Amino acid sequence: MKLPVLPTLDPAKKVAIQAHQDDLAKPQGSLGRLEALGNQMAWIAGTLKIEDPEAYLFTFGGDHGIAKHGVSAFPQEVTPQMVANMALGGAAINVLCRANRIHHAIVDVGVAVPCDHPKVVQRNVLRGTGDPLAGPVMTREQAEACLQAGIDQVEALPRHSFALVGLGELGIANSAVAALLVSAFTGIDSDEATGPGTGVQGSALENKRRVIREVLAKHRPDPKDPIGVLAAIGGAEFGAMAGAMLAAASRGWAVIVDGYIAGAAACLALALEPRLKDFLVWSHRSAEPGATKLLEKIEIQPILDLNFRLGEGTGAAMSVPVLRSAIAVMREMLTFSGAGVSTAEH
Repeated sequence: MKLPVLPTLDPAKKVAIQAHQDDLAKPQGSLGRLEALGNQMAWIAGTLKIEDPEAYLFTFGGDHGIAKHGVSAFPQEVTPQMVANMALGGAAINVLCRANRIHHAIVDVGVAVPCDHPKVVQRNVLRGTGDPLAGPVMTREQAEACLQAGIDQVEALPRHSFALVGLGELGIANSAVAALLVSAFTGIDSDEATGPGTGVQGSALENKRRVIREVLAKHRPDPKDPIGVLAAIGGAEFGAMAGAMLAAASRGWAVIVDGYIAGAAACLALALEPRLKDFLVWSHRSAEPGATKLLEKIEIQPILDLNFRLGEGTGAAMSVPVLRSAIAVMREMLTFSGAGVSTAEH
């Protein structure tokens, strides 16, 4: 398949961006991380004066054959129930998107049970993945189709000079799939990459870790073949999120990663195109223990730390007002040189 081509961001332009940031009428560094975020947005957009951006958030849904091995506290039947609730506007992500002026869509890429609600975008590639202990969870062609579903979702958006695109997910057992992908792509020990997800503890958590070890031992996924890894042990929504990340970055837009599940998709996308890292914003530090390990490994600092572990894109939604604020500061604040304020007093 043909992947989106990302623009190359010039590191030399960071100097002028930082100089503008330092000239804003405030003590240097006094807005902390907001300054770094404003700098990154200006670097991605190629301008210091970004208009108030539109924000889009996609929640991709999928089901997973690994669920049959007791890796989740909830049965797979919950996934279509979650899709239906989201379609009705009653999920946490719906509320947060309404509150923060974000265009939201729920996209079926791999849910086992169809949901024909008009608010569900139909891009289904397969009705749930296979059992990874029995063989690859999908074909290579299906894996590519999942990536393409995410690409197509972004390509259907209006053309803006700059926008914010957040990626989230839903699907029972996808925290187990995230642990598989994170371990495969980063080398983080699978036990450290595996957390409670929906709330499994004690012997159930040990079972989850055992199953994940067995899957990795069976497939021995090669991170140099990212699509092969997705086909062997991944999930539909992970492919779609990765495709959407690449497509958004190819337009010169900022890509907001939600939490640990979306972070695993980002590992896939980064394996396909390492330059994506320049366009990524990590919305929050998930409460999943593997999330901190992952952030340390790829050397990315999240915006928020709210003890979230819901998924859906909720952390990404919460980061949008922070990013819009960082952009507004760069766009609207007067500079010392322009305002005639003495820098000696600051």
